[in-house]
Amino acid sequence: MRTKTLLAVCLVAICAGAMPIAAQTSQTQPATAAQPAQAKPATAPAAAATPAAPLPTVDQIVDKYQQASGGKEAWNKLTSRVEKGTFEMDQMAADGTQEIYAKAPNKELFVTDIPSFGVVQRGFNGTAGWSDNPQTGLVDVTGDELGAMKREADFYGVLDLRSLYPKMTVKGKDSVNGKDAYLVEAVPAEGAPVTMAFDAASGLLVRAQTVADGPMGKTDVVTTLSDYREVDGVQVPFAIHSDLGEIAFTIKLTDVKHNVAIDDAKFNKPATPPATQ
Repeated sequence: MRTKTLLAVCLVAICAGAMPIAAQTSQTQPATAAQPAQAKPATAPAAAATPAAPLPTVDQIVDKYQQASGGKEAWNKLTSRVEKGTFEMDQMAADGTQEIYAKAPNKELFVTDIPSFGVVQRGFNGTAGWSDNPQTGLVDVTGDELGAMKREADFYGVLDLRSLYPKMTVKGKDSVNGKDAYLVEAVPAEGAPVTMAFDAASGLLVRAQTVADGPMGKTDVVTTLSDYREVDGVQVPFAIHSDLGEIAFTIKLTDVKHNVAIDDAKFNKPATPPATQ
């Protein structure tokens, strides 16, 4: 585990408004007929503050995201995806390989193989979710965690964003990877809300923040998406970094293929091995 870091808190003092002009204290000589008193110079009006540009609406942000990701026509040509790459831990030498299988409309499987730990799997077959790892064994996923898994497994999630998150609100702007991004709070029908950051220029999703419910309880999760590349007409992030506080890791994709034949059985919960005598 990484050690606790100290956060440097910077207090910024902001002075608003103009300083008042000091009044003269010297006595002004009375005016004479030959030398009329000089008129006081007119005070220039204070420059009006430039109003901030209005934020785009939720519909404008979502529409731009969907179009930037490839658009409806491109997405509807795809029915499955197989992604392969590497899994790298930030805190320790626990690197491995990553495989992600996805099939329309709502099946997904993650397989992470870490030689120093073992194989970690998380799957959703369209109805049921499960996870398996050397520490907890094979378990069913339930509650809010299952709800999140269902949303993640939506193959056309980019197009279904409004139905996956019935309530969305624009919350302002932030800087992500040094670029402006619009923040949208997305509230699902079940589970915790997600704050999504969409790059102001490209329109692509570059960060998602939420509270995940898992075996170890509730955990703050920040996922950053980068290195977008076009594959078969749609944009795919080839670098995915997830920070869970004490643990952080990066998935770097090396190969992405669409419309690969995948047996539905691959997403089912594995059979429990018989107990040894």
